[in-house]
Amino acid sequence: MSIFDYLERYNYEQVVFCQDRDAGLRAVIAIHDTTLGPALGGTRMWTYATEEDAIEDALRLARGMTYKAAIAGLQVGGGKGVIIGDPKKDKSEALFRAYGRYIQSLNGRYITAEDVGTTEEDMDHILMETRYVTGVSPVFGSGGTPSPMTGYGVYKGMKAAAKFAFGDDSLRDRVIAVQGAGSVAYALCQYLHQEGAHIIVTDIYQPHVDRMIENWGVEAVPPDHIYDVDCDIFSPNALGAVVNDQTIDRLKCKVIAGAANNQLQDEIHGEILMKKGIFYAPDYVINAGGLIHVADELYGYNRTRVMQKIERIYDNISRVFQIAEQEQIPSSIAADRLAEQRIQALGRVKSTYLQQERSVLSFDRR
Repeated sequence: MSIFDYLERYNYEQVVFCQDRDAGLRAVIAIHDTTLGPALGGTRMWTYATEEDAIEDALRLARGMTYKAAIAGLQVGGGKGVIIGDPKKDKSEALFRAYGRYIQSLNGRYITAEDVGTTEEDMDHILMETRYVTGVSPVFGSGGTPSPMTGYGVYKGMKAAAKFAFGDDSLRDRVIAVQGAGSVAYALCQYLHQEGAHIIVTDIYQPHVDRMIENWGVEAVPPDHIYDVDCDIFSPNALGAVVNDQTIDRLKCKVIAGAANNQLQDEIHGEILMKKGIFYAPDYVINAGGLIHVADELYGYNRTRVMQKIERIYDNISRVFQIAEQEQIPSSIAADRLAEQRIQALGRVKSTYLQQERSVLSFDRR
């Protein structure tokens, strides 16, 4: 991958490489667009096969955060951090504090939060070095982990997608194949269970599946079998690129609606889904609940305000499908257009110079 060609193609602003030998830190911070405000996006820790994979993941995720924030109506831009390492054995206070110092060096251009492989405790360590972090422990004035809010937003967006696909947004007795059983999927499945859906779950980590079986009596299948389940809704809630050349013809669903980022491996897969009559709820629209949750901390966390904004995910998904239907385009392209329209409109507003007397951040929790 030619990094500069990729940056130019999608108009990225900045990529930062972070290294601290003593702390064992190797990380990448990608800032895509700060038109709407400082780049906000979680930090992921993962065992990437290659450094190039880590860079590409950071870039793809950062761009998704820009579009997610735009459609959600937030005053932040898009960025993402990835730390190369095994979250089960490579974590340390020193690693996250070293990473926090790199974030501080960006002077507010990038604000981080937890993501796959990172936790509230990790964010607390980052907080020791910089205030540009959200999703810390509630004792510091945050709303805590964003996973339940992401799950709730996916639930609301799934209902909107169901209404377009089936004519009714009720999920009672709908067969829903859930890929992934982590914290976001757990929150999602709690709502699905309460509404009376038939849930089929898979995860590479069996204890997560066992917890759902014990609590809600869900059906479980091996990880690779989830693509072959005859279901109403397929819900990807693990890693990205799960809708690809190898899986797309195996899917037996009418709706795809889940929390995973970058679910489509390539733009062409959105077109294929449209031709197959499968309603795809664009990932960065439906999974915005977590971002809404952590972004609210920038102004003093208010749970009522957060829940009101997450409720709008239902309307946002509906709007995307309306545009897709009217213009006969894939829902993924319809979502992109919505996001780009807001960025362009506010970009013109912000073209007039205005000296900023204070930071967007209204807190200092250290």
